[in-house]
Amino acid sequence: MTHPPATPLPRSTTPASNHLRTALDLATAGLPVLPLRAGKLPFGNCTACRDNACGGRPNMKTAGACACPAPCHGWAAATTDAAVLSSRPWATAWREAQAVAYHPGGAGLTVVDLDTHEAAAWARESLPRTRTVPTTRGEHWIYQGAMRSANAVRSGVDIKSLMAYARWLGPGTGTMAPLPEVVRALTVKHRPAPERGGVAVAVPTSAGGECRHRTPAYLERGIVMAEGRIADARSAVHTTVYRVFLAVLSTHGRCGCLTETHVQRLFLAAQAKGESVRHCAAAWANARTALGV
Repeated sequence: MTHPPATPLPRSTTPASNHLRTALDLATAGLPVLPLRAGKLPFGNCTACRDNACGGRPNMKTAGACACPAPCHGWAAATTDAAVLSSRPWATAWREAQAVAYHPGGAGLTVVDLDTHEAAAWARESLPRTRTVPTTRGEHWIYQGAMRSANAVRSGVDIKSLMAYARWLGPGTGTMAPLPEVVRALTVKHRPAPERGGVAVAVPTSAGGECRHRTPAYLERGIVMAEGRIADARSAVHTTVYRVFLAVLSTHGRCGCLTETHVQRLFLAAQAKGESVRHCAAAWANARTALGV
């Protein structure tokens, strides 16, 4: 899946009293926008969904109850199309809007939402400096690059990017930095430390030491996807773990790019589903044997 290139945030905006004009300015700058009602909640932009009648879920394959003919609300309503924003079906929403929001991931951006002064202090000590926007209780730190969104990745910290919206609070100050790995790592669930049973785990090695046909970013995405497949298993966990190990090894088992850290992450994902470290080691060894690596 590819994402659009990061869109620079506009340096100026119109008064907040005219939310539609602000939205049109942001859309011109490339930010997909939508109106927010009281409580920072999105509108239902069709008759059937007015007052959140459908539960507020965008119409997607995994959406749930919404039966709208097209995405009509939430992050999926965000658009840069001025004709849509100014259309009659949206007129009431803009008249009643309390704020403007945007879809960061749709513009190739990630917002680290620091909801407390303590969280903002943590960011200043732990994260690369970037564009910063003051909020009522903390700050938004905005990076170039999109990632999956997650709430409560640590106390007072949410990640808003793909499939999420953030309130527009102004252009902020500072130079926007590329999305760092330390922010991506915040969405990796913390799991218990692996069991220490004295089980040796062999990591494939190669004289090349570098994946010949993939980039490091591809490997990282592959490990994240593997962790997700294991975490999503609802049955046949043993089989799922073995197949995931096979998939990872079949792609990267011969080129020397896998490290003990990668293997540990896979083991931790399996242990979170109830597998023991010995089961993990056995599945790993069997997968290596099956592939001859």
